Amino acid sequence: MSQDQNQSQNRFSAANTELSEQMENWQQQLPSCADKVLQLAKQKGATSAELSVGASRGLSVNARMSEVETVEFNQDQSLSLTLYQGQRKGHVSITDLTDQALEQAVDMALAFAEHTAEDPFAGLASAELMAESWQDPELYYPKPFDVDQLVDLSLVCESSGRQDSRITNSDGAGFHIGERTSLYANSHGFQGQLWGTNYSASCVLIAGEGDQMQRDYWYDSQRQWDLLSSPEVIGQKAAERTLMRLNPQKISTRKVPVLFAAEVASGLLSHLMGAISGGSLYRNASFLKDRLGEQLFPDFVSVFEQPHLKGGVASAPYDQEGIATRDNVFVADGVLQQYMLGSYSARKLGLETTANAGGARNLRVSSTGESYDQILSKLGTGLLVTELMGQGVNMVTGDYSRGAAGFWVENGVIQYPVHEITIAGNLQDMFSHIVAIGSDVDTRGNTQTGSILIEQMSVAGA
Repeated sequence: MSQDQNQSQNRFSAANTELSEQMENWQQQLPSCADKVLQLAKQKGATSAELSVGASRGLSVNARMSEVETVEFNQDQSLSLTLYQGQRKGHVSITDLTDQALEQAVDMALAFAEHTAEDPFAGLASAELMAESWQDPELYYPKPFDVDQLVDLSLVCESSGRQDSRITNSDGAGFHIGERTSLYANSHGFQGQLWGTNYSASCVLIAGEGDQMQRDYWYDSQRQWDLLSSPEVIGQKAAERTLMRLNPQKISTRKVPVLFAAEVASGLLSHLMGAISGGSLYRNASFLKDRLGEQLFPDFVSVFEQPHLKGGVASAPYDQEGIATRDNVFVADGVLQQYMLGSYSARKLGLETTANAGGARNLRVSSTGESYDQILSKLGTGLLVTELMGQGVNMVTGDYSRGAAGFWVENGVIQYPVHEITIAGNLQDMFSHIVAIGSDVDTRGNTQTGSILIEQMSVAGA
């Protein structure tokens, strides 16, 4: 290592130590900050209040074409405050947590509340539903921030992906380290604080020349550094996916079976959860309104959340209103069992909250047990979708139409890549005609499912 590099590393180490200490101080100060704001709110006339306050820091390195392109460090703090005066609500978000800024935030939120209309459903969640005790969800696995390590890993990742001469360009490879602490408190006396780490790596590559260029990527994301895929695996997987897309063909318009690869299949479940969320339901903007107890899927499909998984992507002992979370089953044996509700939407609908303020946590989907290869075989002849584009989903009617790319499959074997196509159907029909859900579960996100095979959809091509 050169003298300049040594000096640079020493400067970063010193700065990182100082910023780590500042982060620890912020973590320790969040409870007193919350208490101060809630006390101010009460003194100034708020009938109730709730807030979320957090601090985070992260280090990201990106390398492109064998050179370090960016090194970015961030450290932030923020507070989101909601005050109530009876049934009137005011909301403010700030990033300055000095005493003066906190008092100004309270004053502004109260002023906003005075200008809003009364809402009979507004207010905190019921005090008796607050979480009282919980086990550590084990979300925090810290490691030192090391610029040199992330630089080396990013360079190795990209190099591993550029070994084939057909890989002609790169959008870069990068590694990220991040940690965050967040605290929720309200005037019921509830206060909860969580700590979490996140580590990620990605590589984006380009193959071919001129009009024949194709682009694809791969990534990994984990709470624990030791569980993150190696840079070689990330780079090689990105290269494999990019090269498979070379020389795509167009296909004619037809109706065929469609297999959503695991990395895009989670989107189908996101549409389901959007349709059964309280906000969509009370606005009459969902094709699943008033459908509780109905058979939406084949009987082998169940959709459920497990918010208490140790180290889970979205594990939490309480939701964004302080309500104790629980395992929820939204779909059992194909039947819609319950909606996804926070306290406000539950009041609007005359129902009980499902402890889902902020959404579902660690959403899972049952599998029919087939491997990826077995589901390809079951597909027979049809379309494998690996990329989706556009937002062509009408949640009121369930109509579904999106741009797509992937591969044409014959007799269970991938034949060639396809692009510039549109797949269309209706979500209600798509859900009811799911043929199989694979065991090839993509575990990187909050919604985890294997590949999903749908009996038939319209495919519009050339």
